[in-house]
Amino acid sequence: MNDSNLHKFKHLLEQQRDELLVSQQMAQSSTEPVQLDQASVGRVSRMDALQSQSMAVETTRLRQQQLRKITTALALIDSGDYGFCSVCDSEIDPRRLDIDPASSMCVSCASKQE
Repeated sequence: MNDSNLHKFKHLLEQQRDELLVSQQMAQSSTEPVQLDQASVGRVSRMDALQSQSMAVETTRLRQQQLRKITTALALIDSGDYGFCSVCDSEIDPRRLDIDPASSMCVSCASKQE
């Protein structure tokens, strides 16, 4: 992979990381425990609050998973190993990396895992 592509993918990954971190900070309050005081909140409202909290927790988990993938991809760029499949060690098609610069597998290996 040439230096211009590496620079482009590094920039995309850093941009995605920064957006995820901002989003994570903004969503911090939505994962706090829900008050179950029935006197101040009705049963349906509590159920809605619990459901919203559950969805926020799952969104946070997915966001953290994506941040780990991005951190790994940035480390691979720094080590010179970026753009190679973690399973078969072949070069990942740059078109795939355009879609998801944090991809660690080529299309063939990723489709075998699904």
